[in-house]
Amino acid sequence: MADGFYTDSSGRVRPRHNPRGRAAVVAAVVGAAAAGGTALSTGGGAASVEPGGGSSLQARTSGKQSARKGKHEDAMKRLGLKTIKKVAKREPKCAPYAFGQVQDFFVRHPCKALSRMLLAAGDGGGNTVVVTIAWVRMPRTTEARDLRQLADRDGTGNIYAVPDALLKRAGVRFTGEHYESRLDGSLLVIAEAASGGGHPDPAVLDDASEVAAEFPVP
Repeated sequence: MADGFYTDSSGRVRPRHNPRGRAAVVAAVVGAAAAGGTALSTGGGAASVEPGGGSSLQARTSGKQSARKGKHEDAMKRLGLKTIKKVAKREPKCAPYAFGQVQDFFVRHPCKALSRMLLAAGDGGGNTVVVTIAWVRMPRTTEARDLRQLADRDGTGNIYAVPDALLKRAGVRFTGEHYESRLDGSLLVIAEAASGGGHPDPAVLDDASEVAAEFPVP
């Protein structure tokens, strides 16, 4: 197998994301000081999920179907996860909320709009998955394509997650290991998952980012 790929715990071949690469400046949940967030929904208590979720082709497929309809909670439920918190923020500019070469790209090529979401979900067994999603609308499709090629490479930076005090206290950090992107014309969607507590299966983290990349702009 080529050096740039690896086989995850569910047997899928994925591009290798070096934690010392993409996140040379690690994107902690707190993000930039100016990157504030507004709560959309919160929940409390232990998460409970119906049996049948988890990491599988069927779970990912059904999760993506729900994601494309904007059904965030149902999409996570298909993976065996219950959404316990969701925060989101919209911005007219991108550069102040990015870092590394990705930020430099936005300085030269300003975006039209940026939406970000931070979603936390639990499996009912003490494991929490946190997903950050960014929707970037560029003026032209070619610019969105160039941005994706840049962001998909290790060590180039990314867009900060929406900050959240609860997740900051949990020490959530995004390293680029569980990453997915999707291009739709001039819209680029970037999703990344990380552990928010316990020991979530890396395959579930991969699935969560893959499913979240299908969410429409909120």
